[in-house]
Amino acid sequence: MSIVCRFAPSPTGFLHIGGARTALFNWLFARHHGGQFRLRIEDTDRARSTPEATQAILDGLSWLGLQWDGEVVHQFARAPRHAEAARSLLGQGKAYHCYCSPAELEEMRAKAKAEGRSMRYDGRWRDRDPRDAPQGVPPVIRLKAPQTGQTVIRDRVQGDVVIANEQLDDMVLLRADGTPTYMLSVVVDDYDMGVTHVIRGDDHLNNAARQMQLIQALGWPVPEYAHIPLIHGPDGAKLSKRHGALGVEAYCEMGYLPEALRNYLLRLGWAHGDAEIIATEQAIAWFDLDAVGRSPSRFDFVKLANLNGHYLRETDDGRLVDMIVPRLEQSIGISVDVQGRERLRRGLPGLKSRAKTLVELAAGATFYVHPRPLPLNEAAAKLLDPAARARLAGLLPALAGAAEWRAAALEAVVRQAAETARVKLGDFAQPLRAALTGAAASPPIFEVLEVLGRDETLGRLRDAQGRD
Repeated sequence: MSIVCRFAPSPTGFLHIGGARTALFNWLFARHHGGQFRLRIEDTDRARSTPEATQAILDGLSWLGLQWDGEVVHQFARAPRHAEAARSLLGQGKAYHCYCSPAELEEMRAKAKAEGRSMRYDGRWRDRDPRDAPQGVPPVIRLKAPQTGQTVIRDRVQGDVVIANEQLDDMVLLRADGTPTYMLSVVVDDYDMGVTHVIRGDDHLNNAARQMQLIQALGWPVPEYAHIPLIHGPDGAKLSKRHGALGVEAYCEMGYLPEALRNYLLRLGWAHGDAEIIATEQAIAWFDLDAVGRSPSRFDFVKLANLNGHYLRETDDGRLVDMIVPRLEQSIGISVDVQGRERLRRGLPGLKSRAKTLVELAAGATFYVHPRPLPLNEAAAKLLDPAARARLAGLLPALAGAAEWRAAALEAVVRQAAETARVKLGDFAQPLRAALTGAAASPPIFEVLEVLGRDETLGRLRDAQGRD
């Protein structure tokens, strides 16, 4: 059997983090088994579905590296096909017309509630003679669901879930205006797309029994189900914006790498021994549904940041430059030229160990491309007191005459200056750092000198002499 999975978001908002994990699990399962990962946009809620939200979903999946197979299916465009399926059931006697008015349905629910019964449709039109139909009232089409026995969902994560059929009513398939309901659309689309495995959040578990009844009425094969527990916040409460229930694009803006987010989402509810750092290729090789846990996972920004820091350190410097240059250009309002890019590339090894996100990396790298005169933070300004500026003025000729502009050779020049002045190395190194980086903390200062180059270094030191 060829595996076909699908991710089916509604375009009523961004691609949130829970949806991204669902998409990831479907993608990994399909890739692991050499199958297909399909994308369906469930845009039947016309009042809330927007092209912007659809694009945000496509962009989010693309940024995460979860490329789908084939064309994107738009559910609303398939409404005639959905209606056809409902009418076929009607013709087979497996569905029926219901003429209940909204007022009747409300009265039915109110009476059931008052009597402590489930507020289900009571089936009053199930076996009624169609000749009793009121004139001029457009009917809905309802499924003639089984009233006895059980519906058993054999779930790959939750195990067998048994629901008594008497708890389920005859659901509406086609509304009075001829539009299909969500349940009908999902079932028909899954069948037509050849979906073999439905992997989704366990908030859809209640839908599975109803959908199975419809699938069986249509005589179609029931897909395998896997309902994944939802993601909670660190405090165990339902995930909210304060916990991290943001759009995928927000994680991009916050400076997380897509491969780090994939790795983190993979470990939210799935495990392979004690493995924490799992490259995508390894995840494809290992992933299966048997290792998905039944308990909700807890989102933790600290763990995500630490994992992202690991991936930053492993990422090619040229790729990182491409990622942080737009951030730098926006923050300092200049275009980073070829020389600036090369300076960044050479300086990244000393910066990567100090950052966990691209935001932090860009902030730490700003001094490499900021135009002169370099702004100083408060700590740096304190370091450049008159005595420190005098020491730097005396250091200038020695640096200008350095035979080799390499970190080790430059350190030797500064050490010699400190010995001559009978002061500690730090009495030169700290004001040197302040003048060259604008801060009191930076990568190793002699590496900074080497990356900046002779002309830029001397220019910044001269700038420091002119400060009050």
